[in-house]
Amino acid sequence: MLPKKTNREIDALKTWFLAQCRDLPWRNHPSPYAVWVSEVMLQQTQVAVVIPYFERWMQIFPTIQDLAKADLDAVIKEWEGLGYYSRARNLHQGARYVVENHDGILPHLENQLQKIKGLGPYTIGAILSFAFHQRKAAVDGNVIRVLARYNCITEDITKSPTIKHIHALAQEMLPEIEPWIISEALIELGATVCKRKPKCFECPLRNNCKAFAAGNADKLPFKSSKTAVTQLYRAVAVVSCGDAILIKRGSKGKIMSDLHEFPYFELNSALVDPKALAQQLFKEMQLKADWQESLQEVKHSFTRYRAQLYPHSFTVKEKQPIDGYEWVPKKRIKERAFSSGHKRILGQLSDL
Repeated sequence: MLPKKTNREIDALKTWFLAQCRDLPWRNHPSPYAVWVSEVMLQQTQVAVVIPYFERWMQIFPTIQDLAKADLDAVIKEWEGLGYYSRARNLHQGARYVVENHDGILPHLENQLQKIKGLGPYTIGAILSFAFHQRKAAVDGNVIRVLARYNCITEDITKSPTIKHIHALAQEMLPEIEPWIISEALIELGATVCKRKPKCFECPLRNNCKAFAAGNADKLPFKSSKTAVTQLYRAVAVVSCGDAILIKRGSKGKIMSDLHEFPYFELNSALVDPKALAQQLFKEMQLKADWQESLQEVKHSFTRYRAQLYPHSFTVKEKQPIDGYEWVPKKRIKERAFSSGHKRILGQLSDL
């Protein structure tokens, strides 16, 4: 049996939200497309980082049709720096699907939204709630944290039964009148007050919060151990020939798919010998490269990896073709989308 919400707690949450909610660009114009874009960008990314990307994106791709007809390389370039690039590819593919199957209008039915690439339960809930004002909960990590504490749920939130239970609690909490306000208020509460280190005395729900009453709000929610982070060491070769630089594009299906990088080689440790790197270039790519200088080390994290990049610049006398690589004029190199670690290496080059 789900606990019944009370009008008092719902009113308190609504009053708090309307008075304290942040002024965010996607809230000013909550069109279905804007909600879709913003929610995808906000996955795994902080709000402050997303804001300028969202504003620029809506200028360059103001409609679903504009996004659908854009070249994927242009889409990836605008996403550069946000990480998790499958989100951009899915947005692009999803826009094309909506144009082809729904005349460029994002559908308002859950079963139709489920057919769009990259739309999971949370994003679908957000679109239905925030854009179409339906009584549908949008349950993200913020809401999970709020409701796990509010109901003093001690079960592991990485387990499917626990998540299913929290989804039911979130749906039950939505009133019949203006349910979308409460749906967004729960997210806002988790993002600004009921954070990892909760500010319980600022919370409009504290009087009925079971974890607050028990004094263990900071211990919840319970989550089993995270996946171990794998440390990578990579020697990066920035190879130039006259006015061109050698780069490669990530393979389809790989983490860095559609992003560009300089040639690199895996290392067993942080020790990098420039002569050995030059020998590796010759062995793997038949490049007779002359070492020029060591560049600044770059630390780069992605998914479950933490990479230390050790870049060195080299020159060669001939631009010989190499399978999987291309020579790009230096004056056009910044038009390409790079993985964030290699983009920081690119920023160290003075002759671009």
